[in-house]
Amino acid sequence: MKRSVHFLSVYFFSMSSKMQESFKQRLLKGDALFGIYISFSVPSLVEMFSQCGFDWLWLDFEHAGTSLETMQTMLASMNGSGCASLVRLPWNDIVWIKRVLDLGPDGIIIPMVNSRKDIQSAIQACRYPPEGVRGVGAGRASGYGLNLKEYLATANRKLVVVCQVETAEAVANIEDMVQEEGVDAFLIGPWDLSGSLGHLGDLEHPSVQEAIDKVVSACAKANKPLGIQAGNPAKTHHYMAKGMTLMATGADCALLGAAVKKHVADCRACPASSPA
Repeated sequence: MKRSVHFLSVYFFSMSSKMQESFKQRLLKGDALFGIYISFSVPSLVEMFSQCGFDWLWLDFEHAGTSLETMQTMLASMNGSGCASLVRLPWNDIVWIKRVLDLGPDGIIIPMVNSRKDIQSAIQACRYPPEGVRGVGAGRASGYGLNLKEYLATANRKLVVVCQVETAEAVANIEDMVQEEGVDAFLIGPWDLSGSLGHLGDLEHPSVQEAIDKVVSACAKANKPLGIQAGNPAKTHHYMAKGMTLMATGADCALLGAAVKKHVADCRACPASSPA
């Protein structure tokens, strides 16, 4: 009985500690954070995924056909879930950064970051003066203006900024890029990286893996959190063994598509479905 009580005490203390720590605190501490890429612009789907146990959801503007209004509803659907929201921008652009941050995500993912100068430009756009040039707006992030003063006082330090490494140029510059204090983590985009290296879609090509290892080494030396679009549990574990912690473990479309195909195949496997 005493052992059971002790186990429950440890369990609930652990859960309570996780709930008290912010996503950013856990990221910078080096916790393993499991997320999933969301391609569908469907708020109810986002709401469901946010309640499935993931630490974060990767919501997308770069490749998904999502409007600003729908993204705002998707973010609101995650309220109370305990799951963090990271929104990928379509580009490293001051106007897009401003508009997305006003929607109130926990953080942003900036694609195609190739140099330290690119990072500095993004950080300036993310931060209010005097640390940056972000303009003030009364959007969802500040409770539509109801909590504006509190938001302005805390936004610069609470926001999570993740920069994607997905080109040969970025890999060549990575040792300089990791020295920039304003970025919280890096995230490897293996598909575009493979294309940039001349091996589109061949993620296992030695050149691609060598580039990934170079990024791993640079981030480890600078104590910068690193993640990757792993795609499945096996690859997630593979890259975690290299020291990565910000893990995009799969995609909504891939999981749903595979589940539906298996469901149909299982139904057709029933003897009663075969012609007499």
